[in-house]
Amino acid sequence: MGRRRAPELYRAPFPLYALQVDPSTGLLIAAGGGGAAKTGIKNGVHFLQLELINGRLSASLLHSHDTETRATMNLALAGDILAAGQDAHCQLLRFQAHQQQGNKAEKAGSKEQGPRQRKGAAPAEKKCGAETQHEGLELRVENLQAVQTDFSSDPLQKVVCFNHDNTLLATGGTDGYVRVPSLEKVLEFKAHEGEIEDLALGPDGKLVTVGRDLKASVWQKDQLVTQLHWQENGPTFSSTPYRYQACRFGQVPDQPAGLRLFTVQIPHKRLRQPPPCYLTAWDGSNFLPLRTKSCGHEVVSCLDVSESGTFLGLGTVTGSVAIYIAFSLQCLYYVREAHGIVVTDVAFLPEKGRGPELLGSHETALFSVAVDSRCQLHLLPSRRSVPVWLLLLLCVGLIIVTILLLQSAFPGFL
Repeated sequence: MGRRRAPELYRAPFPLYALQVDPSTGLLIAAGGGGAAKTGIKNGVHFLQLELINGRLSASLLHSHDTETRATMNLALAGDILAAGQDAHCQLLRFQAHQQQGNKAEKAGSKEQGPRQRKGAAPAEKKCGAETQHEGLELRVENLQAVQTDFSSDPLQKVVCFNHDNTLLATGGTDGYVRVPSLEKVLEFKAHEGEIEDLALGPDGKLVTVGRDLKASVWQKDQLVTQLHWQENGPTFSSTPYRYQACRFGQVPDQPAGLRLFTVQIPHKRLRQPPPCYLTAWDGSNFLPLRTKSCGHEVVSCLDVSESGTFLGLGTVTGSVAIYIAFSLQCLYYVREAHGIVVTDVAFLPEKGRGPELLGSHETALFSVAVDSRCQLHLLPSRRSVPVWLLLLLCVGLIIVTILLLQSAFPGFL
């Protein structure tokens, strides 16, 4: 894997922590900020319009939503609803994008000053309920409700996710509790001793949580179903404790009813000579480990699974980004220190909606964001494949040539 550089797609005026891609509109949503500290660094959610121009994917700032003194640390997307983790709260946002029609678009366009602003050139922040008109596309963002989801002494919501049909929202925080927030509390239970690092909701209603207490657990509502043991078919280290860092469900390609769970295991403590981190694929029905492979010595910070379950995307604390094939856990793409600082989130371009149009001739696209305020694009070229009929033709030809050579070397062979 040679050294390469990933193109910079966008640069925000604040550190970026969370990333989502809306499949229907093709909007790239990046969020972050400087928090409540009076450093002059803003907090916001940026909505970027993705376009394929001359065969290259580009992003331009469509709307900037001001989150005041709260930096967004994690995001989940369900249709036109965004769930944003801001300090101890889960803030729900609704965004609506639609094309203007006829003279209305021309009139709006005439009011725009200057060309479309690209990376680093952010317009004035938009307050809640504000509307942006941009070259025929209108975007309106409004704050809905905010629910407190963490009640520790230093509260922070660390993860949020929707289930597969967007009917359920779950959060996890530093107090170790899983909460399903709404206007009235639906569910709350203690899942881990200490911080929850990640959680994932499966299509059958099961919830997987991983925490700093070195445990990964499977729940049905608030009832413990089982705990995961990744070293059952993997390496064992008597003196090196590992903890689970991330978890994601993914489909099994070409198996509509198939389900896989993917987890990342990292060393619990930083060592002078760091041991490797590991990727594990699990059976999504019985939660038995299927395959475990090393993913290098750089500590993994985030994980994502492509929409079809074909690829895994990884980011590391040293700024590197990698793409793995989910079936074999083989690395297909790697950029060392692409960001130079911790990668806070990665997200694949959806394979439905506007995804195929934006993907062009590439097999997949992965976006990454980091504390360096940059959003980068990682493209995986289409892998060349040989048609089956050509392979059969070559085999037949090889057999014929072999027979002819034997006949010339040994007359009367046949």
